[in-house]
Amino acid sequence: METNGNKEVKLTAKEERFCYQYVLLLNATKAAISAGYAERSANVTGCRLLTKPNIQGRVEQLKRNLSETAEISALKVLKEHEKIAFADAGQLRDGWISLKDFDSLTPEQKAIIQEVSTKEGKFGTEVKIKLFDKQRALDAISSMLGFDAPVKTELTGKDGKDLFATLTDEELQAKIADLKGKLEP
Repeated sequence: METNGNKEVKLTAKEERFCYQYVLLLNATKAAISAGYAERSANVTGCRLLTKPNIQGRVEQLKRNLSETAEISALKVLKEHEKIAFADAGQLRDGWISLKDFDSLTPEQKAIIQEVSTKEGKFGTEVKIKLFDKQRALDAISSMLGFDAPVKTELTGKDGKDLFATLTDEELQAKIADLKGKLEP
């Protein structure tokens, strides 16, 4: 909802959908069609909608907060890392040798699989499953939650000397004079 002076201007449901689709697609015609406007006049409708101040304001608001618009949150990212970090290959197996049927896996179990490859071997088709990198997921979780220890960084100048040398007044005046001499023709 945007304000126009003191009067609040509400967007219709179609206009709201247009704004959302425009931010995702960055194409006014496609956004108008996705929002439910007539396809044959969508190019004109999309351009007309983008000239309205309340539409412009809502589009800017959605652009400023893309994570909300895309429905991505730090918690959602953390939960995806959690699936990978705390998963194990046993979730995908029925014993040591046989794999569970892919269709019987839960969405969480499917989410930990990076790659599936097959090759014909001596004893039939061999299926190889590669999981996402567990250590990278753990590192990402540690970083997101601030578990990483702070890193101390020391800055030094040439040959390990102080980066900001302490100069006496005389040394400072001499350096200034030297720079002036180099700048003057």
